[in-house]
Amino acid sequence: MDEQSLSFRLLAILFPIFGIIAAGYFYGRKHKPEMAVANRLNMDVFVPALVFAAMAGKSIDLGAYAPLALGGFIVLAVCGLLAWGLARLIGVQPKTLAPPMMFNNSGNIGLPLAVLAWGEEALPAAVILFMVENTLHFSFGARLLDPTTRLLTLWRIPVVFAAIAGLTVALVKIPIWQPAVIAIKMLGDVSVPLLLFSLGVRMTDVSFSEWKVAVGSAVLRPLAGMAVAYGAIAVLGLQGRDAAMLLVFGALPPAVLNFLFAERYKQEPQRVASIVLIGNLAALVFLPLALALVL
Repeated sequence: MDEQSLSFRLLAILFPIFGIIAAGYFYGRKHKPEMAVANRLNMDVFVPALVFAAMAGKSIDLGAYAPLALGGFIVLAVCGLLAWGLARLIGVQPKTLAPPMMFNNSGNIGLPLAVLAWGEEALPAAVILFMVENTLHFSFGARLLDPTTRLLTLWRIPVVFAAIAGLTVALVKIPIWQPAVIAIKMLGDVSVPLLLFSLGVRMTDVSFSEWKVAVGSAVLRPLAGMAVAYGAIAVLGLQGRDAAMLLVFGALPPAVLNFLFAERYKQEPQRVASIVLIGNLAALVFLPLALALVL
């Protein structure tokens, strides 16, 4: 593929994502919409529907996805450990820096990016990586900020429950009435545009007050993530699309959920918000780099 063709393909993949984020940002600046209800609906209804449809609608070979899931876990865990050590070195609270360096935007950006880059057939693999990140975030991430969090109730989280239900349907081959499948898929189709639009709106509320730490983490996170992903690819023997998806997964920016958790548990939310915002802006540079390496 020549340089011009690659540039056009990168533009075609990334423009819908950042175009919708920009629409949310400009709409948010003008109208200041209250997105709390929409975000709750998305996490309780639309994203679980997307996850269920992606799992239940395919013949899932869990063994085939195990190396990819393990690779995703390695990327997250090593990035978290590196961030914890770095935080102690530079005098920042580790509980402030480690979560946004560890938990990436595998939902808002990771899911649509996978579909745009590799097609609908890549959605189950993208959902596997999303579930690894999301489950780890709601379990270890919540426990890190609040030691009283009960891990036994993890299955009650709608996204986790939808994944379990979808995998059960796929593995047991439970038949589902086709109109019900269509209805669930239509609900799931709402999730990705709303995730991106909501991310744009959220960016209007964040300041650049902690820009020094934020800029440093915005550069270090994707570089470290891609480096760890390369190592995991070699160790696990990943090839083809799975290897490419793991590398891009390593380059994803911090999840917006990091800010919501920091706000909820009063863990320097303004500093975390700046890290998340600048990290997502930096994705304009690092995601094209990651895609250029694998396409």
